[in-house]
Amino acid sequence: MSAVFDKPSLVQRILPLFRGFDGILVLLCLLLAGAGLLAMYSSGYDHGTRFVDHGRNMLIALAILFVVAQVPPQKIMAFAVPLYTLGVALLIAVLIFGITKKGARRWINLGVVIQPSEILKIAMPLMLAWWFQKREGQLRPLDFVVAGALLAVPVGLIMKQPDLGTSLLVMAAGLSVIFFAGLSWRLVLPPVILGAVGIALIVAYEPQLCADGVRWPVLHDYQQQRICTLLDPTRDPLGKGFHIIQGMIAIGSGGLWGKGFMAGTQTHLEFIPERTTDFIFAAYSEEFGLAGNVFILVCFVLLVWRALFIATQAPTLFGRLMAGAVAMIFFTYAFVNMGMVSGILPVVGVPLPFISYGGTAMVTLGMALGVLLSIERARRQPVPLPPKAF
Repeated sequence: MSAVFDKPSLVQRILPLFRGFDGILVLLCLLLAGAGLLAMYSSGYDHGTRFVDHGRNMLIALAILFVVAQVPPQKIMAFAVPLYTLGVALLIAVLIFGITKKGARRWINLGVVIQPSEILKIAMPLMLAWWFQKREGQLRPLDFVVAGALLAVPVGLIMKQPDLGTSLLVMAAGLSVIFFAGLSWRLVLPPVILGAVGIALIVAYEPQLCADGVRWPVLHDYQQQRICTLLDPTRDPLGKGFHIIQGMIAIGSGGLWGKGFMAGTQTHLEFIPERTTDFIFAAYSEEFGLAGNVFILVCFVLLVWRALFIATQAPTLFGRLMAGAVAMIFFTYAFVNMGMVSGILPVVGVPLPFISYGGTAMVTLGMALGVLLSIERARRQPVPLPPKAF
């Protein structure tokens, strides 16, 4: 009697592709994406095709997330060295014959104009996680020195462009990998203490340091001006301080519950500059108030917590380091953007994940989340051992 085998349905064939996905992480991403679409529709409805483009960028990022999540972490690790080498090579090419816009040389034309520094947001932690994975169980102080050098090269090239915001993001991602790999607290605390003392001194001596004609070493003029504007935006309320002042006015005018969807006066009367990109949090705050801000903050905190939880459960050192780095990437993005708009950090070009308009940043975050889901899927679906021979 011949056996009859039923052909599996389309659902039965597709379902295994989603098996092992972390439901909590996916839910948090969907909530933030929904908030981002609401904010973009209100802020960008009269800004050309921003809302449609934002939705398209989200779909592209979702597709990249899904594809990357299907790749096992071991295969992702194989891309570490080629991707890092390509990224550094492109950064060097940018310095030689890159495209200059608004005084910064950050782009290169390879048939398509790209910003190579975005590649390093993923390539840098990937490279360092690969480096420490190869030396698991036999780490020496020299290995941390080499890791620091690997991090310093792209960060230095990005700062040379200059692009302080992206260099901070790449540095945060790289330093998080080095710290999670086992860097001693005794080496971490001194720079933190020195940094805190330096910030306190800058705040205390702000009138003298920001006086006309005073130039700070190391920093570019525009970077010095951003710090001085942060300390006292009223120095130039219609010029360099305009962004910060209007952002704080919008956030404060939202009150507890906000002015309502599509009802933000600061936003729609165009007092908020870059209202669809870096300063979209101010537009969102005006319309949804403190309640909306708490919702966004809780979602980001839970997203970072979930990524750290996945890091603690990862079966390999590479998985733990990469998941921890992804958590720090999202924390740095959210903290720097919200702090900048709220007037507690200098103005830098860092978007708010899922909320701000930006195709390259959305693709980068999609890749990061895909790596995170890949690590979690590998834990939930371990590779079966081959059967023993009898």
